[in-house]
Amino acid sequence: MKVFLSFDGLCEPFNILPGQTVKDAKQMIKDYFHIQLSDDKQGSRFLELRYAGGVLRDEWLLADTGITVCSTIKCSVKEEEKPALYVYNAVTMEKVQIMGNVHLLAETVSRLKSLVSLKCGFPVSVFCLKTLEGIEMYDCNTLSDYKLDLGATLRMDVWDGWTELLGACVLGHIQTVQSYLSKSKMILRYQQRVTLYIAAYLGHLELAEWLTKNGVRADEAVGVHPCREWCCETDHPDIGKCAIHAAAETGQLLLIKAFVAHNALCLECQNPLGQLPLKISTQHGHKDCVLYLIMKMWSVVSFPKINLPMSIYIKVKRWLFRAQKKMYKVKKWSLEFSTCVGDPLFIDGFTESKMSSKGLHGLYQDKWKKLKAPMSSSQKFVDAVVKSTMTLRNSTAKTPRFPSTKQTPENHFKKRRGVGCHSEDDNDIHKNNWKPQIPLPPISNISNNRPRHLTTSYAASLFNSSLESYTKHSGRTPRQSAIYCLGIASEFKEKPWLQQLDIARMLAKRTVYNL
Repeated sequence: MKVFLSFDGLCEPFNILPGQTVKDAKQMIKDYFHIQLSDDKQGSRFLELRYAGGVLRDEWLLADTGITVCSTIKCSVKEEEKPALYVYNAVTMEKVQIMGNVHLLAETVSRLKSLVSLKCGFPVSVFCLKTLEGIEMYDCNTLSDYKLDLGATLRMDVWDGWTELLGACVLGHIQTVQSYLSKSKMILRYQQRVTLYIAAYLGHLELAEWLTKNGVRADEAVGVHPCREWCCETDHPDIGKCAIHAAAETGQLLLIKAFVAHNALCLECQNPLGQLPLKISTQHGHKDCVLYLIMKMWSVVSFPKINLPMSIYIKVKRWLFRAQKKMYKVKKWSLEFSTCVGDPLFIDGFTESKMSSKGLHGLYQDKWKKLKAPMSSSQKFVDAVVKSTMTLRNSTAKTPRFPSTKQTPENHFKKRRGVGCHSEDDNDIHKNNWKPQIPLPPISNISNNRPRHLTTSYAASLFNSSLESYTKHSGRTPRQSAIYCLGIASEFKEKPWLQQLDIARMLAKRTVYNL
């Protein structure tokens, strides 16, 4: 069968045998026109045959596709760019494609998290990125530090116990979101800001209105988890993004109208780059949002006796909001949602990661396993000793004995000289005084993947040599010395805990200076 193949302005005749497939015809065209095709990690360049407006598949027989004699088949070269990375979302169980080339591997993990946030709609403070081997990726490191190749797959994990909540936020179910909100007020406020951000990104109007009625502001930054509020120096810059910015990025016009109607400060709310919602909508090409924002920013707010431009009205309202915030601070109302001493901390590279996408069922199951774990032989021995002492106390409790008031000459002599006047219980009490009331973090393992600025060979050599010399000359390890200084400082019970910490720090410095 003779057909004509049109390619790049040329039309050449070809003889097609009855058993030839579309793939065989592509090979003939490639050899005849000397077309270079490719298929690698960065992209693919392939031929596409079209007949009567439809694309012909490679496995089809040309004789069975209805092509008649002397028909014309259009041939074109297509170029398809493959994703540079794939990110598996543990909440939605979908793969997010990150487009780019080999230069993307030279970017930092912080930049990749921003791209993932734009793709899935989750704030950057909610998730972390890990390799398939389970190695957590820190913001300060580059992708090349983890030996990633083009086409590699990463995993996006969220906070433990948050999987059900974020899944409900994606679906926009208000009742389900309510059932999974935390009981802690600090975590609750953070979860509400995260929920409003996701609702603004996905366009869930009812969920967003319910949150704004409960006091969540669309111009308030999402921020970080309460256990990371003390690590502000290493925070991702995108934690300053608000729900109004997410709505402007995705062009959610109804959400923008609802936010502006509830709070006019959203019009001049800046993202971490200093961009207003108007500029963000312009960059992403959302024409309807741009027209609405321009109209609102140049509108006039009418009062009974005066008309104010929107810019002046926003300045006055911002001034009133700051005054109201200061008044709340005076009344100590705002301290209700701030972190306090004794709250758990999460520091990259030092504490155990709490981002493994475990659901609430998994967390409760792990706790139940720990409670039902069989006791070891040492634990059984300790329980037996405690039980025997309790029975002994119960037996002696019936006949109480009072200490003798007689004072022997030997005790009187020791008491005057100050020798041996403390009992064993007193020694235990004084021995426990220098122990910290708040436990120190566990001893870190050097094999852990810490941030890059802590893992250089030069820094490690200086750090280890300093620790060895200190231990040699002082007779105590740095950890023992820290516990000792904290124990001494805790004796000043009339001072606040932070001042006790300063005293312990000064004692530690004096110890180093005196070596």
